[in-house]
Amino acid sequence: MPFIQALGYDVFDPTEVVPEFVADVGSKKGEKIDYAIMSDGKPSMLFECKCCAADLNDSHAGQLRRYFHVTSARIGVLTNGINYQFFADLDEPNIMDKKPFMEINLIDLEDQLIPELKKMTKSSFELEQMLSAASNLKYTRAIKGYFERQITSPDTDYVRLVLSDIYSGLKTQLVIEQFTPLVKQALQGVINDNITSRLKSAMSANPVPDNSGNESTEQEQQAEESTKGVVTTHEEMEGYYIIRAILRQVVDVDRVSMRDTKSYCGILLDDNNRKPLCRLHFNTQKKYIGIFDKDRNESKVPISSLSDIYNFTDQIRSSVNLYEEK
Repeated sequence: MPFIQALGYDVFDPTEVVPEFVADVGSKKGEKIDYAIMSDGKPSMLFECKCCAADLNDSHAGQLRRYFHVTSARIGVLTNGINYQFFADLDEPNIMDKKPFMEINLIDLEDQLIPELKKMTKSSFELEQMLSAASNLKYTRAIKGYFERQITSPDTDYVRLVLSDIYSGLKTQLVIEQFTPLVKQALQGVINDNITSRLKSAMSANPVPDNSGNESTEQEQQAEESTKGVVTTHEEMEGYYIIRAILRQVVDVDRVSMRDTKSYCGILLDDNNRKPLCRLHFNTQKKYIGIFDKDRNESKVPISSLSDIYNFTDQIRSSVNLYEEK
């Protein structure tokens, strides 16, 4: 209900939101969907809700699919209150697609999906525009998934496609097997090179002057010097995005930046080394997160997984106050 309210709908207005909406399926009478969003007296969006511990699966989606088929709704939402899966009928009219066009996790909300969620709000919802956006999201998601698979484990067809432009000999199975690890290495290298290039570009921007009028302190210059030859890992990028999500409620995330060094990956406010928010020490076998106290002293705390970063939400948010109050 809070999520539906966040979309701008009045959950206490039965002309707008109907709980236990009756959606009879064939000979089965009294079948009910948990919530229906109404438009001009007809359902436009259906919500099927499961408990927060439930793993959303095909059987749950199948239940929503039956209800979807017998109503005029074009958008179906399957949720456990934390994860939300959004479906449409892009493949066949009035038949819910097998795969969602969008998935969100309220604990780890992706920045790029927020504009898409806004299209579902009461003030912005236009069916055709929403379906067009859903189609783009569906195929973008599929393409992204394809490239993620190739980065991790390139398949034969992809390696053959790459070789068609760079290898003139016969693409035998032996040749494919020889080139597969090279293609994987090259793909990962391109990604790392792009990340490094963007970091260097950010660091070459004009530094923020300190109170003494100097453009940068000796400490900053040493930190920037230590970034030479640094390769930012996928885990460091993931950690950076988690911290941005944590800080969304207290500061504009565009002010949160990352500077990677040989020793640690620093998360900064305003891209300023004198405003550290936390540090990610991921360059050893054991991972640590560096948390700063009110005197800007760092404490390194071990973590077992990236999700453990959320355990330090209050401390990370409090670090912003060290600089905002001055």
